[in-house]
Amino acid sequence: MAGGMAINADAGMKPRRLRVIFVLVWALLQSFKILLAVRLPLFVDEAFYAWEGRHMGWAYSDVPGLTAALARLGSAVAGMEPWATRAPFLLLGAWLPWLVRGIARRWFGDRAGEQAGLLALAMPLSGLLGILALPDVPLVVATLLCVDAIARLRERVGALALLQLALALVMGAFSHYRFAAVLVAGLAGVLMDGPARALLRDVRIWLVVLVGVLAWWPLWRWNLEHGGAGWRFQLLDRNPWSFHADGLAWLPIQFLLVGPLLFLLLLATLRAAWQQRDEPGSPWPLILGISIVAVPGYFVLGFFADSERVSFHWPLAGWLVLVIAAPMLLAGWRRSAQIALWATAALAMTVGLAWLFAAGNAPQRRALSESRLYPVPFAGTDEVAAWLQGKHPDPTATIIAGDFESAAKLAFYLDRKDVRVLDDPRNHEHGRARQIQAWGLQLDRREALPAGDTWLLVEDSATAMKLRLQSYHRLCDVLGRLPPPEVLLVDHGRKRYLLYRFDSRKISPNCVAPALAWIDTPLPEAKVGAVITIAGWAFKDGAGISRVEILIDGASVGDADYGAAMANVAGYWRISTDPNQPRVGFRLMLAGDHLASGRHWLGLRLHGADGSVEDWPEQRILIAPR
Repeated sequence: MAGGMAINADAGMKPRRLRVIFVLVWALLQSFKILLAVRLPLFVDEAFYAWEGRHMGWAYSDVPGLTAALARLGSAVAGMEPWATRAPFLLLGAWLPWLVRGIARRWFGDRAGEQAGLLALAMPLSGLLGILALPDVPLVVATLLCVDAIARLRERVGALALLQLALALVMGAFSHYRFAAVLVAGLAGVLMDGPARALLRDVRIWLVVLVGVLAWWPLWRWNLEHGGAGWRFQLLDRNPWSFHADGLAWLPIQFLLVGPLLFLLLLATLRAAWQQRDEPGSPWPLILGISIVAVPGYFVLGFFADSERVSFHWPLAGWLVLVIAAPMLLAGWRRSAQIALWATAALAMTVGLAWLFAAGNAPQRRALSESRLYPVPFAGTDEVAAWLQGKHPDPTATIIAGDFESAAKLAFYLDRKDVRVLDDPRNHEHGRARQIQAWGLQLDRREALPAGDTWLLVEDSATAMKLRLQSYHRLCDVLGRLPPPEVLLVDHGRKRYLLYRFDSRKISPNCVAPALAWIDTPLPEAKVGAVITIAGWAFKDGAGISRVEILIDGASVGDADYGAAMANVAGYWRISTDPNQPRVGFRLMLAGDHLASGRHWLGLRLHGADGSVEDWPEQRILIAPR
């Protein structure tokens, strides 16, 4: 027990009843997680880890080898299905609350253990862990296994506890580069805690530490063989290491993802750990040392580190260490406050589950296409897979993707490990370029293409509009003139894909790019009256536009007048080679009295002078009641 704070630990609901509640909530949540693992489209990082699993290795540019091995294990047992790839991660995620529960029971008693397990289930960050095949699952499990092993070793240095610590250190080293930060947090905890610090005098502990150090060798070796590309990306390329105010967003994000009242409870637990840091024999100093590095430490780091990529999950291990001790503080709360905490935690978990279910349901996802809640990482995967599978590409055909994201999905759904990838800035931004190069799959020039049937998929919407023409020209530099693309719009064009099929032996050096367009009037979500003025610009490098067709809710309502002078467009897109520049403006006055009042989708169908037909993403407009 933890001294004075254990006074209230056995008050309230009996441990046996809490245990029943814990098991029931755990089983219910696992059922939802399994259902989501089956229904959710493949997340892009999952697809890449599965692709790495097709090229088995001890380490890769972005992660050590365990994540890829687990993804490969699931697919090898149950086939190339998203749920199969996720299965090992689901099992690890299901184990996590039991680990939290076991450590809390050891330190603070049965009732605290059951409550800690429930809190781990109630926190969206940990409760939903395991649905996706991501390296944070084994990383967090390895962290808790380390804490559990230290908890056992503080009582008695036994062979099983030593073996557990060794396996946990190896598992963490093979999970992610970020496990190094966990080791720093663990060292801080051990140095602050008397019983744990005493373990450093035992030679057996140092032998276990040596095993943990050796587990990093495959990652070191990969970096030594590839110019330190992985370390450079993790430590330098993705982090500006200069102060920026984006770190302030850390607090409200954690407030929502941990759960409002649970967030406050865990901060109070951190404060209690500080106050009890000198209590002899208690685990509070160990908890303080680990959590102060893994929670406030990440908050401070947020002002200097990467603000472009997702990092809200980084402090999860620290939060869970605080969850272990949180029941000691919760016991002192008024009953109304405790009820409010569980209610808000249940609400946060419900919202998280609802968003994930919407991400896995096409109509619900489409309804979010104009909002900030749109699940970008999950969108388009199923549609592109069905689109391509319906075209039955020859198994011997060359498959090329515009970037690593599309390549990973194609490799998964077409069951191919030889998908070629163009050198796209996104490959470098996400630390995947060097790995693709190491596999020999990066395509830098058309002369490297095998002769014959070739398919190229480009996710057009993944490139910012201001960079898109430059991206098209870069595509021409590598592959030359391509045939008119087929276009797939997903969720009204929030995701837009271009598919080219051509014979690599018949490529012309002349460049014809996809069309670019913009609707200046009306603006998205604009309210329009009986007469709608639709105006904007459109051009197509290397060929020109012959016709701009206006669509309302997918149906043609007429052609716009095309050819108005747009000097500002020519001035902005200075590298444009459209023969019509600067006369690329279009305009249509449309009588909207035959349209029902309410929301409608306005789109463009761009007809190129080369015979191409390309649909442009739609935008929503509001017809005012008449």
